[in-house]
Amino acid sequence: MAFRQNIAVRLSESLLDLLYPRQCGGCGTGMDDSPGMLCWNCRAALRTIGDPCCAWCGNPLEGRTDHAYTCFHCTDMQPAFDLARSAMRFEGVASQLVHQFKYHAALWLRAEFIDWLQACHQVHYSDIDVDAICPVPLHAARLRERGYNQSAVLAAGLARRLRRPFWSNVLRRSRPTETQTHLTARQRLSNVADAFEVRTARIAGKAILLVDDVMTTGATTSSCARALKKAGCRSVHVLTLARGQ
Repeated sequence: MAFRQNIAVRLSESLLDLLYPRQCGGCGTGMDDSPGMLCWNCRAALRTIGDPCCAWCGNPLEGRTDHAYTCFHCTDMQPAFDLARSAMRFEGVASQLVHQFKYHAALWLRAEFIDWLQACHQVHYSDIDVDAICPVPLHAARLRERGYNQSAVLAAGLARRLRRPFWSNVLRRSRPTETQTHLTARQRLSNVADAFEVRTARIAGKAILLVDDVMTTGATTSSCARALKKAGCRSVHVLTLARGQ
């Protein structure tokens, strides 16, 4: 049965490609045999994040190191999450695609992005068992304005892939916050301090995988993790599509 379903899916995709030729989400060129939403050239331009990186927040380190490395930011700020890892560097094609997905409702990119998250999870978190997957929430006003929470779209898709519960309403953003884009690291921490609250007691003793689109200083995810742990959560691991500077 599964084999027949796979054949049916491939035939449907081939028919759609014939009627509506695919274009690369990165450069807009026509696509022939390239899988997913990117042509081979754009896919090759993506920069995945691996070692060496900060052992705590996963921020990539330029150069080499022969020992476990913790970045200055983590040493100074002491983020509340246990670990954070990101799939790609937030630059070039990756930043362009994430921007489309986040601000221009390019939800057709979700399968591509969930592939990124699943691959990153396999590399960094395959030996870590979690009880549920949660998104970083938007404030209600921002959610009404945008119409969707991009982090919830990603977290829900990843939860299906990993066969883990998706807890969409565990966290709530209790107050609106200024966009973090042009703030310093210290200003980001202040901006999101106590901006999140937990809406249920069922997370007590649970291990949570927290999903977001982009991580820069980690102020937002750390604030979420702090709220979760204050409510009794056992551990919080963070997984994001991209890592900015």
